[in-house]
Amino acid sequence: MEKRLQGLEKKILIEAGETPAVVYEMKRQVESFREKLESVEHLSWLGLFKELSEGTQKPSPFYHKRTLRKTREECEHVREKFLQMSSLEVSEEVRQYLKTPTFDNWQWEDAEIMVLLQVMYTDLDFIATFNIEPEVLHQFLYEVYKRYNNIPFHNFKHCFCVTQMMYGLIWLTDLKSKIDSIDLLTMLSSAVCHDLDHTGYNNAYQINARTELALRYNDISPLENHHCAVAFEILEKNENNIFRNLTTEQYKRIREGIIKCILATDMTRHNEILNKFKSILPVFDFSNKDHRDVLMMIMIKVSDISNEARPMDVAEPWLDCLLQEFYNQSDMEKLEGLPVTPFMDRDKVTKPSSQTGFIGFVLLPLFIELANLFPCLEQHIIDPVRKALDYYTEMEKALEREKLIRAQSDKAATAKNKDTTPQNLQNAQKTADSLSEAGNALKPPTL
Repeated sequence: MEKRLQGLEKKILIEAGETPAVVYEMKRQVESFREKLESVEHLSWLGLFKELSEGTQKPSPFYHKRTLRKTREECEHVREKFLQMSSLEVSEEVRQYLKTPTFDNWQWEDAEIMVLLQVMYTDLDFIATFNIEPEVLHQFLYEVYKRYNNIPFHNFKHCFCVTQMMYGLIWLTDLKSKIDSIDLLTMLSSAVCHDLDHTGYNNAYQINARTELALRYNDISPLENHHCAVAFEILEKNENNIFRNLTTEQYKRIREGIIKCILATDMTRHNEILNKFKSILPVFDFSNKDHRDVLMMIMIKVSDISNEARPMDVAEPWLDCLLQEFYNQSDMEKLEGLPVTPFMDRDKVTKPSSQTGFIGFVLLPLFIELANLFPCLEQHIIDPVRKALDYYTEMEKALEREKLIRAQSDKAATAKNKDTTPQNLQNAQKTADSLSEAGNALKPPTL
């Protein structure tokens, strides 16, 4: 029964994206039934509550990917709209807005997003400098779109947000005058490809579940290695290869740079990369290749986790998407008997608690170091992040106050219920009767 319920829950989670409340109630009832069986020794032979260690067919690690793929109809519809719009002129107002961290991605459909990505490649002069044919860029962007899955957070819109932030940072810091076009092309293309074919389950899950990716990459950044591999799988086809007119040396340099940048997005390497950047910051030299490589890794890391630098009405929906993906993973970990990632557990994590520590200990230290190199970024990405930290800190305090009030209310209600139990009422009546009799005994005799 328990196995069948697990199978049902897994199927619902895959298809619906979340576990309905009714399933939790069914699980509670099954657990209650199992406890009753376990407490009766003579029924233990039924074995309903025993784990089957042998002969159990474990589902494929990527069983969920089949339902996450975009359908052919969905892709063709977006492609048709994109090609219809690709030759249209994007207004100067939109082009300037695209260069700012305040850009609102929620206003744009996928086909329009592909047009905006095309604008980025055009306005950074990549089309002319590297002889990228328009039809090849169209096909590349379409293939990238196809390979981002329909999951709550690490989807095509996230790809766009990271790329748009990278694009904005390039303009805000005037990087065009500081590093060459090859590095800029590497940075933008890395952002476009950085989460290709993400399934919504992080590296910890891949490793603990012993998935195909974890086995293939020996538990070393399995997702990031996969994103790189998919990127160059797309680029291997000549009709998609926006780098096909580069020299062999240029292509080699771009491939090396993209791999470094995408692998840098593995958060287990966060302190290593940040400390390396801090060590070279006092003597940073844009003509030093090693220094530029570290800067490029820092730039994609900042772009990858930059949602809180955006206006709250843009950033907060992204947090809801991220938490949904986290909760889906922790639900799956519980179903499969894997270690549950603490910051993803829906029973322990709240929206503000997920952000206050992350912003204070990860986001701000990273952003501040980049602003030490580019002071102009203080107002654009650090001030908004500090406001976000204040916002979630106040939200967390409000939730704690509400929790305390609820606990006090429950305690008072429990005490009240205890005082009004039949036994207490009976005792109270006896006490009242005794007091009445004692009072009568003390009355003076009637004359």
